[in-house]
Amino acid sequence: MSKPRVVLGMSGGVDSSVAAWLLKQQGYEVIGLFMKNWEDDDDDEYCSTRQDWIDAVSVADVVGVDIEAVNFASEYKDRVFAEFLREYEAGRTPNPDVLCNAEIKFKAFLDHALQLGADHIATGHYARVRERGGQFELMKAVDASKDQSYFLHRLTQSQLSRTLFPLGELHKSKIRSIADELKLPNARKKDSTGICFIGERPFRAFLNRYLSFKPGPMKTPEGDVVGEHVGLSFYTLGQRKGIGLGGQRAHRDDDGKHAPWYVARKVVETNTLVVVQGHDHPWLLSCDVIAGQMSWVAGTPPAEHLLHAKTRYRQADASCALSADGGNQARLKFEQAQWAVTPGQSAVLYQGDICLGGGIIEQAVAS
Repeated sequence: MSKPRVVLGMSGGVDSSVAAWLLKQQGYEVIGLFMKNWEDDDDDEYCSTRQDWIDAVSVADVVGVDIEAVNFASEYKDRVFAEFLREYEAGRTPNPDVLCNAEIKFKAFLDHALQLGADHIATGHYARVRERGGQFELMKAVDASKDQSYFLHRLTQSQLSRTLFPLGELHKSKIRSIADELKLPNARKKDSTGICFIGERPFRAFLNRYLSFKPGPMKTPEGDVVGEHVGLSFYTLGQRKGIGLGGQRAHRDDDGKHAPWYVARKVVETNTLVVVQGHDHPWLLSCDVIAGQMSWVAGTPPAEHLLHAKTRYRQADASCALSADGGNQARLKFEQAQWAVTPGQSAVLYQGDICLGGGIIEQAVAS
């Protein structure tokens, strides 16, 4: 009897490398698939594709799996990067990892894997899948500090039914330990960060190559001009560093120090950046959030409307009431005000460890 075939996304990083070994231990036939999704400036300074491929091939040899490379650069540019740029042009701050997972890793990749005769696909994400009553649930990872369900909330029943997350039950420290024990060539390799598939690079210079920007006024909520911004797309709500107002006159906080400036609004119509002083300024706090492009893991909104949500990845779950009629939009009312809720980012809902789905933040009402 033949083993079930799993096509695993292998990036050259330690997580997907250990995932390959774990899947083999579980009795699967494993085929590694290395995705190349960016070609505009594929060099070793920011895009380590060449070295990542070498690492992935080296690991495949040690673990004993076949590996091939596939190029999704065209799909990435059309489905992910074009939307990424449109969102920035509109004054929002998108999360490319969410779109990349939905359009590339669990769509283009899945389609290719099925052509290879895959029974399942797998990735090195920290998350879990559970089948219950014929429904597939997306679950948080056991390692809460590494959980990536936030970025996976747009996955559908058909996608989850084919997906394995071998790392979901393990802590990152265990993954490193396994890599060391196996003497994997990338056991000590640093985790990748930066834009999905584009890597770490000077963000302002990178955006400058694709978008045109116009300087404009920096104003307080009262309308006082306190400076000039270099282009709205270069700022995000809640940003403190890099605004360029360090020497501006400022009121003092409770400690007698000058209260720092924060970005509070981007008014695209007048090309105005609104800045406020103090971390807890009312313009930075929102209890009422409207999200669009809603996507539910179960296919429909949850019956339970008292839930938890997060409006950015590195954030604790916060209690909220959900109003959703099954349409494209939903309203979240938080018990406690949320800080710097940012249009373009994702609002993701949970019921305990179950990720229910979410949508793109369209509007946040200041407290």
